[in-house]
Amino acid sequence: MSEVNDKVVIVTGGANGIGAFSVEVFIENQAKHVAILDIDTISGFKLEKHLNTKYGDGKVKFYKCDVSIDDQLFGAFNKVLDSHGYIDVVVNNAAVSLENSLERIRRLVDINVTALVMSTLKAIEIMRVDKTGKGGTIINISSIAALKQFCPSVFVYCGTKSAVLQFSNCIGKQEYFSKTGVRVITVCYGPTDTDLVPLMINIDDSINPEIRSNIDAQKLQTAESAARGLLEAYKNGASGSTWLVFDSKVTEITSNIDRAYDIMSENFTK
Repeated sequence: MSEVNDKVVIVTGGANGIGAFSVEVFIENQAKHVAILDIDTISGFKLEKHLNTKYGDGKVKFYKCDVSIDDQLFGAFNKVLDSHGYIDVVVNNAAVSLENSLERIRRLVDINVTALVMSTLKAIEIMRVDKTGKGGTIINISSIAALKQFCPSVFVYCGTKSAVLQFSNCIGKQEYFSKTGVRVITVCYGPTDTDLVPLMINIDDSINPEIRSNIDAQKLQTAESAARGLLEAYKNGASGSTWLVFDSKVTEITSNIDRAYDIMSENFTK
């Protein structure tokens, strides 16, 4: 079991929703420090003040950061490293869901996939034991959108979460973990009461009423229960494992993922 105490943690998209609760859950469990990376300065500084008042000065620091801009993302990592000397945990939580224009779709891919990949690679570079690091954990946030072929849906959002799942599973496998000492865990959230839900709007207006109806029919878990599920995955997950947090219940689904890929690849592998 992996413990949280004395860990230095980065949470992207940490100013609101699941990210904000994740920040507090780590602090509650005796993390040394949590850095919040987000573009929302009002919520970010407010959360920093609230948690430092509640748990002690210096426990949390907000960094204004657009994760899709490498200079800002890597700059924030370097500031945390300069302040604390090491980074133990990176939670790649930042995501958007709105895809009602080509511009929005490009940004969705930039944030949900490209930024997550760059953050993961930067974290491995810092933490890998075969270089100058001491190991660590990366938790990449996917979704049930990666586990089922929903239609009609926010297709690009679903595609980005599938990309997160595949990337994280592969880079987290034992063959690579044995070289780096950096765990990579995937957490798939079920329907959760966050600001992303109302913004699940497709560029094709003709299917939005059905998408909205399907979403409205779902029972939403709280953002806090999702964050607590993430902590359970952190404590118990092996590198390359996948965890589902659905209806406030936490289940490891690694064997399901492995079985699905065995089926998909059965025509070209032995």
